[in-house]
Amino acid sequence: MKLATGWKDYKVIATANGEKLERIGGYTFLRPDPQVIWNTDKKLSDDVDAKYSRTENKSGEWKFKKNFKKSFVIERKNVKFHIEPMSFKHICLFPEQAVNWDIMTNLIKNRKGEVKVLNLFAYTGGASVVCALAGAKVTHVDASKSMNDIAKINASLNNIDNIRFILDDCKKFVEREIRRGNFYDAIIMDPPSFGRGPKGETWKIEEDIFSFVKLTAKLLSDNPLFVLINSYTTGLQPTVMANILNTTIKRNGGKVEAYEVGLPTEEKGVVLPCGCSAIMT
Repeated sequence: MKLATGWKDYKVIATANGEKLERIGGYTFLRPDPQVIWNTDKKLSDDVDAKYSRTENKSGEWKFKKNFKKSFVIERKNVKFHIEPMSFKHICLFPEQAVNWDIMTNLIKNRKGEVKVLNLFAYTGGASVVCALAGAKVTHVDASKSMNDIAKINASLNNIDNIRFILDDCKKFVEREIRRGNFYDAIIMDPPSFGRGPKGETWKIEEDIFSFVKLTAKLLSDNPLFVLINSYTTGLQPTVMANILNTTIKRNGGKVEAYEVGLPTEEKGVVLPCGCSAIMT
């Protein structure tokens, strides 16, 4: 497992009984976490600045203290990120992805010449911003206008102007880019476990990820730098993702590394697992 370290404005304080207690900026948060299946005698304090609770219909809602500022900025290694509680318990950031940001930053900075990066299912653009700051020319694709809008805020916070934002279905965009004959040196994808398109199309990562990676591989340049896949689906193990990369991308001398991604906590002996990644370099 690779742990996301280097955060000054973010930490996991404690975990128990399906929840995690976090400090984000100057505020405390209590949110559900599906990975926290250990049931202990510990009762996490709900005297927090922001709390997300499940409701009877399996949706949820936030409750805030009066002094809570509903959007603010945190930093890691001089990179600024917009934080805002969203529906379905999100905060506009996945802090554990700092593991991959560091890997991609080093790869891009050590590569001579222009690096074109395609970020698919790009969410609020953490990876897009980090790659752009490292010197890459980034194309950011997401089907959600609200997520793209926040990604643009993140770009603005970091004075970035070398990201091309695309509001589109990722598969349809990839298919058009193939027809247009465009190529990229690096591809990042962070597909959801489940999704539904505007015309009723469904996405199930276990059923669709292999064919999607195979399709996307057609956009790689002759000398690709990396391909990175992230997954938060519990049953999709790192080795599965490594096998997908090894069987869909034919690259002489390329190597694949697959690993769990996690966050350290203030609890002795406890690490919070946060999905997995696989990267071909």
